[in-house]
Amino acid sequence: TDSRINRENRFARKNYFYPDLPKGYQISQFELPIAEHGQVDIEVDGARKTIGITRAHMEEDAGKLVHDPREPKSYVDLNRTGTPLLEIVSEPDLRSPEEAVAYLKKVHAIVRYLDISDGNMQEGSFRCDANISLRPRGATEFGTRTELKNMNSFRNVQLALEYEERRQRDVLLDGGSVTQETLLWNPDRNCTESMRGKEEAHDYRYFPEPDLVPVLIDEAWIERVREGLPELPDARCSRFASQYGLGEQEAVLLTSARELADYFEEACTLYANPKKLSNWITTELLRECAAEEIGACKVTAPRLARLLSMIEEGTISGKIAKTVFSEMLATGSEPDAIVKEKNLVQMSDEGELAAIVRQILAESPEQVQQYREGKGKVMGFFVGQLMKRTKGQANPQLANALFEKELG
Repeated sequence: TDSRINRENRFARKNYFYPDLPKGYQISQFELPIAEHGQVDIEVDGARKTIGITRAHMEEDAGKLVHDPREPKSYVDLNRTGTPLLEIVSEPDLRSPEEAVAYLKKVHAIVRYLDISDGNMQEGSFRCDANISLRPRGATEFGTRTELKNMNSFRNVQLALEYEERRQRDVLLDGGSVTQETLLWNPDRNCTESMRGKEEAHDYRYFPEPDLVPVLIDEAWIERVREGLPELPDARCSRFASQYGLGEQEAVLLTSARELADYFEEACTLYANPKKLSNWITTELLRECAAEEIGACKVTAPRLARLLSMIEEGTISGKIAKTVFSEMLATGSEPDAIVKEKNLVQMSDEGELAAIVRQILAESPEQVQQYREGKGKVMGFFVGQLMKRTKGQANPQLANALFEKELG
Protein backbone atom coordinates (compact mmCIF):
# COMPACT_ATOMS: atom_id res chain seq x y z
CA THR A 1 0.00 0.00 0.00
CA ASP A 2 3.08 2.27 -0.07
CA SER A 3 2.38 3.33 3.51
CA ARG A 4 5.02 5.08 5.58
CA ILE A 5 6.11 2.78 8.40
CA ASN A 6 6.85 4.66 11.60
CA ARG A 7 10.14 3.57 13.13
CA GLU A 8 8.74 4.33 16.59
CA ASN A 9 5.32 3.06 17.64
CA ARG A 10 3.61 4.21 20.81
CA PHE A 11 0.48 2.87 22.46
CA ALA A 12 -2.27 4.95 24.00
CA ARG A 13 -5.34 4.41 26.14
CA LYS A 14 -8.65 5.17 24.45
CA ASN A 15 -11.15 5.90 27.22
CA TYR A 16 -14.89 5.41 26.86
CA PHE A 17 -17.73 3.71 28.68
CA TYR A 18 -19.68 0.97 26.93
CA PRO A 19 -20.86 -2.50 27.98
CA ASP A 20 -18.40 -4.25 25.62
CA LEU A 21 -15.39 -2.64 27.33
CA PRO A 22 -15.12 -3.92 30.93
CA LYS A 23 -11.85 -2.04 31.70
CA GLY A 24 -13.32 1.31 30.69
CA TYR A 25 -10.44 1.89 28.24
CA GLN A 26 -8.96 0.24 25.16
CA ILE A 27 -5.25 -0.08 24.39
CA SER A 28 -4.77 1.49 20.95
CA GLN A 29 -2.43 3.84 19.07
CA PHE A 30 -2.94 7.54 18.48
CA GLU A 31 -0.04 9.84 17.66
CA LEU A 32 2.44 7.23 16.38
CA PRO A 33 0.64 4.31 14.69
CA ILE A 34 2.49 1.54 12.89
CA ALA A 35 1.83 2.97 9.40
CA GLU A 36 0.40 6.08 7.74
CA HIS A 37 -0.32 7.70 4.37
CA GLY A 38 -0.79 4.71 2.07
CA GLN A 39 -3.07 3.98 -0.85
CA VAL A 40 -5.00 1.20 -2.57
CA ASP A 41 -6.09 1.20 -6.21
CA ILE A 42 -9.57 -0.07 -7.08
CA GLU A 43 -11.55 -0.45 -10.29
CA VAL A 44 -15.32 0.04 -10.64
CA ASP A 45 -17.12 -0.12 -13.99
CA GLY A 46 -13.81 0.01 -15.84
CA ALA A 47 -12.62 3.19 -14.08
CA ARG A 48 -9.54 3.02 -11.84
CA LYS A 49 -9.35 5.09 -8.68
CA THR A 50 -6.87 5.53 -5.85
CA ILE A 51 -8.18 5.37 -2.28
CA GLY A 52 -6.00 6.89 0.42
CA ILE A 53 -5.14 5.12 3.66
CA THR A 54 -4.94 7.52 6.60
CA ARG A 55 -3.30 5.12 9.03
CA ALA A 56 -3.04 1.54 10.21
CA HIS A 57 -2.80 1.08 13.96
CA MET A 58 -2.64 -1.78 16.42
CA GLU A 59 -5.18 -2.09 19.22
CA GLU A 60 -6.91 -4.66 21.39
CA ASP A 61 -10.35 -5.94 20.50
CA ALA A 62 -13.41 -5.08 22.56
CA GLY A 63 -16.26 -7.43 23.41
CA LYS A 64 -19.24 -8.18 21.23
CA LEU A 65 -22.82 -7.22 21.96
CA VAL A 66 -25.34 -9.91 21.03
CA HIS A 67 -28.86 -8.58 20.49
CA ASP A 68 -31.81 -10.95 20.89
CA PRO A 69 -34.84 -9.55 19.01
CA ARG A 70 -37.16 -11.72 21.12
CA GLU A 71 -36.08 -10.05 24.37
CA PRO A 72 -35.68 -6.40 25.42
CA LYS A 73 -32.04 -6.94 26.39
CA SER A 74 -28.58 -7.60 24.96
CA TYR A 75 -25.81 -9.98 25.97
CA VAL A 76 -22.08 -9.23 26.10
CA ASP A 77 -19.68 -11.80 24.62
CA LEU A 78 -16.21 -11.12 26.05
CA ASN A 79 -14.43 -14.09 24.45
CA ARG A 80 -12.50 -11.94 21.99
CA THR A 81 -11.76 -9.10 24.44
CA GLY A 82 -8.07 -8.21 24.52
CA THR A 83 -7.24 -9.99 21.25
CA PRO A 84 -4.81 -7.88 19.18
CA LEU A 85 -6.04 -6.53 15.86
CA LEU A 86 -4.93 -4.18 13.11
CA GLU A 87 -7.31 -1.38 12.16
CA ILE A 88 -7.02 0.46 8.84
CA VAL A 89 -8.51 3.95 8.61
CA SER A 90 -9.27 5.16 5.09
CA GLU A 91 -9.42 8.64 3.63
CA PRO A 92 -12.91 9.93 2.62
CA ASP A 93 -12.28 9.13 -1.06
CA LEU A 94 -15.09 6.63 -1.63
CA ARG A 95 -18.14 8.00 -3.44
CA SER A 96 -20.53 5.05 -3.69
CA PRO A 97 -21.40 1.71 -2.05
CA GLU A 98 -19.89 -0.02 -5.10
CA GLU A 99 -16.57 1.73 -4.56
CA ALA A 100 -16.65 0.86 -0.87
CA VAL A 101 -17.16 -2.85 -1.61
CA ALA A 102 -14.44 -2.82 -4.29
CA TYR A 103 -12.04 -1.25 -1.80
CA LEU A 104 -12.92 -3.79 0.88
CA LYS A 105 -12.42 -6.68 -1.52
CA LYS A 106 -9.02 -5.34 -2.54
CA VAL A 107 -7.87 -4.95 1.08
CA HIS A 108 -9.31 -8.39 1.84
CA ALA A 109 -7.29 -9.94 -1.00
CA ILE A 110 -4.06 -8.23 0.20
CA VAL A 111 -4.65 -9.40 3.78
CA ARG A 112 -5.14 -12.99 2.63
CA TYR A 113 -2.19 -12.92 0.20
CA LEU A 114 0.07 -11.80 3.07
CA ASP A 115 -1.36 -14.39 5.51
CA ILE A 116 -2.21 -11.60 7.95
CA SER A 117 -5.64 -13.13 8.49
CA ASP A 118 -7.91 -15.79 7.01
CA GLY A 119 -10.31 -12.94 6.22
CA ASN A 120 -13.41 -14.79 7.41
CA MET A 121 -16.04 -12.06 7.80
CA GLN A 122 -18.65 -14.36 9.34
CA GLU A 123 -16.24 -15.23 12.16
CA GLY A 124 -15.05 -11.64 12.62
CA SER A 125 -11.51 -12.15 11.30
CA PHE A 126 -12.12 -9.34 8.83
CA ARG A 127 -14.54 -6.60 9.83
CA CYS A 128 -15.70 -3.28 8.51
CA ASP A 129 -17.21 -0.17 10.05
CA ALA A 130 -18.38 2.33 7.43
CA ASN A 131 -18.86 6.08 7.80
CA ILE A 132 -21.24 7.76 5.37
CA SER A 133 -22.36 11.34 4.81
CA LEU A 134 -24.10 13.31 2.08
CA ARG A 135 -23.49 16.87 0.90
CA PRO A 136 -25.10 19.10 -1.73
CA ARG A 137 -23.61 18.77 -5.21
CA GLY A 138 -20.78 21.26 -5.58
CA ALA A 139 -20.29 21.71 -1.81
CA THR A 140 -16.78 21.31 -0.40
CA GLU A 141 -17.55 20.54 3.24
CA PHE A 142 -18.62 17.02 4.19
CA GLY A 143 -22.03 16.49 5.69
CA THR A 144 -22.80 15.01 9.12
CA ARG A 145 -21.68 11.39 9.13
CA THR A 146 -23.10 8.24 10.64
CA GLU A 147 -21.12 5.09 11.36
CA LEU A 148 -22.47 1.67 10.36
CA LYS A 149 -21.61 -1.53 12.22
CA ASN A 150 -22.60 -5.22 12.22
CA MET A 151 -21.91 -5.89 8.54
CA ASN A 152 -20.48 -9.40 8.26
CA SER A 153 -20.35 -9.79 4.46
CA PHE A 154 -19.57 -7.71 1.40
CA ARG A 155 -23.22 -7.91 0.42
CA ASN A 156 -24.34 -6.57 3.79
CA VAL A 157 -21.86 -3.69 3.48
CA GLN A 158 -23.40 -2.72 0.14
CA LEU A 159 -26.98 -3.11 1.35
CA ALA A 160 -26.32 -1.12 4.53
CA LEU A 161 -24.65 1.76 2.67
CA GLU A 162 -27.39 1.87 0.05
CA TYR A 163 -30.07 1.98 2.75
CA GLU A 164 -28.31 4.66 4.79
CA GLU A 165 -27.69 6.74 1.67
CA ARG A 166 -31.45 6.69 0.94
CA ARG A 167 -32.33 7.42 4.57
CA GLN A 168 -30.03 10.44 4.83
CA ARG A 169 -31.23 11.77 1.47
CA ASP A 170 -34.85 11.55 2.59
CA VAL A 171 -34.04 13.35 5.86
CA LEU A 172 -32.23 16.17 4.07
CA LEU A 173 -34.84 16.57 1.33
CA ASP A 174 -37.53 16.87 4.02
CA GLY A 175 -35.62 19.81 5.52
CA GLY A 176 -34.24 17.87 8.50
CA SER A 177 -30.69 17.32 9.66
CA VAL A 178 -28.72 14.10 10.04
CA THR A 179 -27.77 13.16 13.61
CA GLN A 180 -24.16 12.05 14.12
CA GLU A 181 -24.53 8.56 15.60
CA THR A 182 -23.46 4.94 15.39
CA LEU A 183 -25.98 2.71 13.64
CA LEU A 184 -26.41 -1.05 13.68
CA TRP A 185 -27.28 -2.83 10.43
CA ASN A 186 -30.19 -5.22 10.88
CA PRO A 187 -29.90 -7.87 8.10
CA ASP A 188 -33.26 -9.41 9.01
CA ARG A 189 -35.18 -6.16 8.51
CA ASN A 190 -32.73 -4.67 5.96
CA CYS A 191 -32.49 -1.36 7.80
CA THR A 192 -30.21 0.54 10.17
CA GLU A 193 -31.03 1.03 13.85
CA SER A 194 -29.62 3.59 16.28
CA MET A 195 -26.96 2.18 18.59
CA ARG A 196 -25.39 5.18 20.33
CA GLY A 197 -24.27 8.75 19.77
CA LYS A 198 -21.07 8.97 17.72
CA GLU A 199 -18.03 10.22 19.61
CA GLU A 200 -15.33 12.56 18.31
CA ALA A 201 -11.64 11.79 18.88
CA HIS A 202 -11.45 14.26 21.80
CA ASP A 203 -14.27 12.37 23.55
CA TYR A 204 -11.95 9.39 23.98
CA ARG A 205 -9.43 11.34 26.09
CA TYR A 206 -6.40 9.58 24.62
CA PHE A 207 -3.31 9.51 26.81
CA PRO A 208 -0.05 7.50 26.66
CA GLU A 209 -0.33 3.86 27.76
CA PRO A 210 1.89 3.75 30.90
CA ASP A 211 2.32 -0.05 30.97
CA LEU A 212 3.72 -0.57 27.46
CA VAL A 213 7.07 0.61 26.14
CA PRO A 214 7.40 2.04 22.61
CA VAL A 215 7.97 -0.46 19.77
CA LEU A 216 11.07 0.40 17.74
CA ILE A 217 11.30 -0.90 14.17
CA ASP A 218 14.69 -0.86 12.47
CA GLU A 219 15.32 -0.49 8.75
CA ALA A 220 17.01 -3.89 8.42
CA TRP A 221 13.90 -5.66 9.71
CA ILE A 222 11.68 -3.73 7.28
CA GLU A 223 13.94 -4.71 4.36
CA ARG A 224 13.87 -8.39 5.37
CA VAL A 225 10.08 -8.32 5.45
CA ARG A 226 9.89 -6.46 2.13
CA GLU A 227 12.18 -9.01 0.43
CA GLY A 228 10.00 -11.84 1.67
CA LEU A 229 6.71 -10.40 0.40
CA PRO A 230 4.80 -12.60 -2.06
CA GLU A 231 3.56 -11.33 -5.41
CA LEU A 232 0.48 -9.25 -4.57
CA PRO A 233 -2.91 -9.34 -6.40
CA ASP A 234 -2.39 -6.40 -8.80
CA ALA A 235 1.08 -7.56 -9.90
CA ARG A 236 -0.08 -11.15 -10.26
CA CYS A 237 -3.14 -10.06 -12.24
CA SER A 238 -0.96 -8.13 -14.73
CA ARG A 239 1.40 -11.10 -15.08
CA PHE A 240 -1.49 -13.53 -15.67
CA ALA A 241 -2.78 -11.32 -18.48
CA SER A 242 0.62 -11.04 -20.21
CA GLN A 243 2.08 -14.49 -19.48
CA TYR A 244 -1.02 -16.59 -20.06
CA GLY A 245 -2.89 -14.41 -22.56
CA LEU A 246 -5.95 -14.04 -20.32
CA GLY A 247 -8.57 -11.31 -20.55
CA GLU A 248 -8.65 -8.69 -17.82
CA GLN A 249 -11.76 -10.06 -16.11
CA GLU A 250 -10.38 -13.62 -16.17
CA ALA A 251 -7.09 -12.46 -14.65
CA VAL A 252 -8.86 -10.42 -11.95
CA LEU A 253 -11.03 -13.39 -10.98
CA LEU A 254 -8.18 -15.92 -10.95
CA THR A 255 -6.03 -13.67 -8.73
CA SER A 256 -8.84 -12.66 -6.37
CA ALA A 257 -7.66 -15.30 -3.88
CA ARG A 258 -4.09 -16.53 -3.46
CA GLU A 259 -5.25 -20.16 -3.24
CA LEU A 260 -7.06 -19.89 -6.57
CA ALA A 261 -4.11 -18.24 -8.31
CA ASP A 262 -1.78 -20.95 -6.97
CA TYR A 263 -4.21 -23.63 -8.17
CA PHE A 264 -4.30 -22.15 -11.68
CA GLU A 265 -0.51 -21.91 -11.94
CA GLU A 266 0.00 -25.47 -10.67
CA ALA A 267 -2.45 -26.76 -13.29
CA CYS A 268 -0.70 -24.69 -15.99
CA THR A 269 2.52 -26.62 -15.39
CA LEU A 270 0.65 -29.82 -16.34
CA TYR A 271 -1.70 -28.59 -19.07
CA ALA A 272 -0.50 -26.27 -21.81
CA ASN A 273 -3.71 -24.41 -22.71
CA PRO A 274 -4.21 -21.62 -20.13
CA LYS A 275 -7.33 -20.24 -21.83
CA LYS A 276 -9.20 -23.56 -21.68
CA LEU A 277 -7.98 -24.13 -18.16
CA SER A 278 -9.18 -20.68 -17.11
CA ASN A 279 -12.57 -21.31 -18.68
CA TRP A 280 -13.03 -24.58 -16.78
CA ILE A 281 -11.95 -23.04 -13.48
CA THR A 282 -14.13 -19.95 -13.77
CA THR A 283 -17.24 -21.75 -15.02
CA GLU A 284 -17.21 -25.32 -13.71
CA LEU A 285 -14.92 -25.30 -10.67
CA LEU A 286 -15.94 -22.00 -9.06
CA ARG A 287 -19.58 -22.99 -9.43
CA GLU A 288 -18.89 -25.74 -6.89
CA CYS A 289 -15.98 -24.45 -4.77
CA ALA A 290 -15.35 -21.03 -3.21
CA ALA A 291 -12.11 -19.40 -4.38
CA GLU A 292 -10.71 -19.20 -0.83
CA GLU A 293 -11.48 -22.90 -0.19
CA ILE A 294 -10.12 -24.27 -3.46
CA GLY A 295 -7.33 -26.08 -1.60
CA ALA A 296 -9.90 -28.36 0.02
CA CYS A 297 -11.61 -29.20 -3.29
CA LYS A 298 -11.42 -32.88 -4.27
CA VAL A 299 -10.68 -31.87 -7.85
CA THR A 300 -7.03 -31.00 -7.35
CA ALA A 301 -5.03 -29.02 -9.90
CA PRO A 302 -3.27 -32.16 -11.28
CA ARG A 303 -6.63 -33.96 -11.61
CA LEU A 304 -8.23 -31.07 -13.49
CA ALA A 305 -5.18 -30.81 -15.76
CA ARG A 306 -5.41 -34.54 -16.49
CA LEU A 307 -9.13 -34.28 -17.25
CA LEU A 308 -8.55 -31.52 -19.80
CA SER A 309 -5.65 -33.47 -21.31
CA MET A 310 -8.00 -36.41 -21.87
CA ILE A 311 -10.27 -34.11 -23.91
CA GLU A 312 -7.27 -32.92 -25.96
CA GLU A 313 -6.17 -36.53 -26.55
CA GLY A 314 -9.65 -37.47 -27.77
CA THR A 315 -10.12 -40.00 -24.96
CA ILE A 316 -13.36 -38.31 -23.86
CA SER A 317 -15.62 -35.59 -25.23
CA GLY A 318 -16.29 -32.25 -23.56
CA LYS A 319 -19.76 -33.42 -22.60
CA ILE A 320 -18.47 -36.62 -21.02
CA ALA A 321 -15.76 -34.58 -19.27
CA LYS A 322 -18.45 -32.72 -17.33
CA THR A 323 -19.91 -36.05 -16.17
CA VAL A 324 -16.43 -37.18 -15.08
CA PHE A 325 -15.88 -33.82 -13.37
CA SER A 326 -19.05 -34.26 -11.27
CA GLU A 327 -17.85 -37.70 -10.20
CA MET A 328 -14.43 -36.28 -9.31
CA LEU A 329 -16.09 -33.64 -7.13
CA ALA A 330 -18.10 -36.27 -5.29
CA THR A 331 -15.44 -38.95 -4.84
CA GLY A 332 -12.03 -37.38 -5.38
CA SER A 333 -11.19 -40.17 -7.84
CA GLU A 334 -8.71 -39.83 -10.69
CA PRO A 335 -10.33 -39.05 -14.08
CA ASP A 336 -8.71 -42.06 -15.79
CA ALA A 337 -10.14 -44.40 -13.17
CA ILE A 338 -13.66 -42.94 -13.54
CA VAL A 339 -13.58 -43.17 -17.35
CA LYS A 340 -12.39 -46.78 -17.19
CA GLU A 341 -14.84 -47.83 -14.47
CA LYS A 342 -17.88 -46.30 -16.20
CA ASN A 343 -16.76 -47.12 -19.74
CA LEU A 344 -16.89 -43.50 -20.87
CA VAL A 345 -14.13 -43.63 -23.50
CA GLN A 346 -15.07 -41.54 -26.52
CA MET A 347 -16.19 -43.44 -29.63
CA SER A 348 -13.76 -42.56 -32.41
CA ASP A 349 -14.08 -45.67 -34.60
CA GLU A 350 -15.03 -44.24 -37.99
CA GLY A 351 -16.66 -47.41 -39.28
CA GLU A 352 -18.80 -47.85 -36.15
CA LEU A 353 -19.95 -44.23 -36.17
CA ALA A 354 -20.56 -44.19 -39.96
CA ALA A 355 -23.06 -47.05 -39.61
CA ILE A 356 -25.03 -45.12 -36.98
CA VAL A 357 -24.86 -41.93 -39.07
CA ARG A 358 -26.35 -43.71 -42.12
CA GLN A 359 -29.11 -45.18 -39.95
CA ILE A 360 -30.05 -41.74 -38.55
CA LEU A 361 -30.16 -40.21 -42.04
CA ALA A 362 -32.31 -43.05 -43.35
CA GLU A 363 -34.79 -42.48 -40.51
CA SER A 364 -34.88 -38.69 -41.02
CA PRO A 365 -35.82 -37.98 -44.68
CA GLU A 366 -37.59 -34.71 -43.80
CA GLN A 367 -34.55 -33.28 -42.00
CA VAL A 368 -32.24 -34.49 -44.82
CA GLN A 369 -34.36 -32.57 -47.33
CA GLN A 370 -34.26 -29.44 -45.13
CA TYR A 371 -30.46 -29.65 -44.93
CA ARG A 372 -30.15 -29.97 -48.69
CA GLU A 373 -32.38 -26.91 -49.08
CA GLY A 374 -29.78 -24.90 -47.18
CA LYS A 375 -31.01 -25.16 -43.61
CA GLY A 376 -27.62 -25.84 -42.05
CA LYS A 377 -28.95 -25.69 -38.48
CA VAL A 378 -30.48 -29.15 -39.02
CA MET A 379 -26.95 -30.51 -38.53
CA GLY A 380 -27.46 -29.93 -34.82
CA PHE A 381 -30.44 -32.29 -34.92
CA PHE A 382 -28.39 -35.04 -36.59
CA VAL A 383 -25.46 -34.74 -34.13
CA GLY A 384 -27.91 -34.64 -31.22
CA GLN A 385 -29.47 -37.91 -32.39
CA LEU A 386 -26.04 -39.49 -32.65
CA MET A 387 -25.07 -38.35 -29.16
CA LYS A 388 -28.33 -39.72 -27.82
CA ARG A 389 -27.70 -43.14 -29.34
CA THR A 390 -24.08 -43.26 -28.18
CA LYS A 391 -24.90 -41.85 -24.73
CA GLY A 392 -22.75 -38.80 -25.43
CA GLN A 393 -19.64 -40.82 -26.24
CA ALA A 394 -19.34 -40.08 -29.96
CA ASN A 395 -16.42 -37.92 -31.06
CA PRO A 396 -18.26 -34.67 -32.05
CA GLN A 397 -15.68 -33.56 -34.64
CA LEU A 398 -15.72 -36.95 -36.35
CA ALA A 399 -19.54 -37.04 -36.16
CA ASN A 400 -19.85 -33.70 -37.99
CA ALA A 401 -17.39 -34.82 -40.66
CA LEU A 402 -19.27 -38.10 -41.25
CA PHE A 403 -22.65 -36.39 -41.55
CA GLU A 404 -21.23 -33.84 -44.01
CA LYS A 405 -19.68 -36.66 -46.03
CA GLU A 406 -22.92 -38.67 -46.19
CA LEU A 407 -25.04 -35.62 -47.03
CA GLY A 408 -22.75 -34.64 -49.87
